[in-house]
Amino acid sequence: MESTESSYVSSPEAARNRSPPPPKSATSGNEEKPAHIKFLVSNAAAGSVIGKGGSTITEFQSKSGARIQLSRNHETFPGTSDRIIMVSGTVDDVLKAMELILAKLLNELNIEDNDDVGPRTKVRLIVPNSSCGSIIGKGGATIKSFIEDSQAGIKISPLDNNFYGLNDRLVTLTGTLDEQMQAIELMLSKLCEDPHYSQAMHAPFSYAVTHYSMNYAPNGTGGKFPNHKEDHSNSIMIGVPDEHIGLVLGRGGRNIMEIGQLSGARIKISDRGDFMSGTTDRKVTITGSQRAIRQAESMIMQKVANATERAMD
Repeated sequence: MESTESSYVSSPEAARNRSPPPPKSATSGNEEKPAHIKFLVSNAAAGSVIGKGGSTITEFQSKSGARIQLSRNHETFPGTSDRIIMVSGTVDDVLKAMELILAKLLNELNIEDNDDVGPRTKVRLIVPNSSCGSIIGKGGATIKSFIEDSQAGIKISPLDNNFYGLNDRLVTLTGTLDEQMQAIELMLSKLCEDPHYSQAMHAPFSYAVTHYSMNYAPNGTGGKFPNHKEDHSNSIMIGVPDEHIGLVLGRGGRNIMEIGQLSGARIKISDRGDFMSGTTDRKVTITGSQRAIRQAESMIMQKVANATERAMD
């Protein structure tokens, strides 16, 4: 069966014959727009970014103006042992912070570099499945242009079906630091216009997913079965901007009751003034089976996305 993986990798041969990218910034006009990037790092690399007593992360935040957050030791991306870094701020601030972080990690690798171009490494970005279409473009036109302009290899992984409820995909950028930064800038120019992507910033680091394992029937045939014990006791917390909470609640709580009835999930919204740490987002706790949580979260985020689109018009 053919993989659903979207793989677009620029060859070094093609890169040598290509004219250099134009000096105009890909994010021109978007510099002050709010943006965020999530990407994976090993536990050792996470320690390097934090620094002794938090000195490095504090320095990077001060230099860039961006906010840099790391998931805890046990909060890893499903199917990996890697932690998650989220960088948020204006587009300009995010790009400055990304360059500081990636340069630091590159320096830690101690790669013997005899080439003027610099070593080619990989960075794995986390992108919501719903936003991947805007990066790929019609017939792959957008991602191909990103590869042409950045000279980086760009590979979008398929959704990992071993984890029920996982709605994020990994985008692997392969290239020198300059090539990776150009590819990140090009991707941000697209993603910061996508309402699905802006909502992903409020998703918690902890993935509420059910892992499917192979169970073997008496005749030796295998099949995927969810762990139903976990399935009924899951709970996630998402952030909803305070100004949009009224739309989620509805008049007299009508909307939230309808979402609860349709999804089968229990939904609790924090009191006024009780925000997620460092934000003005109200806490929305969704409890129930994986299917119920997924449906309720989707319905809530759709209402928020609609409100955001109306505000932008």
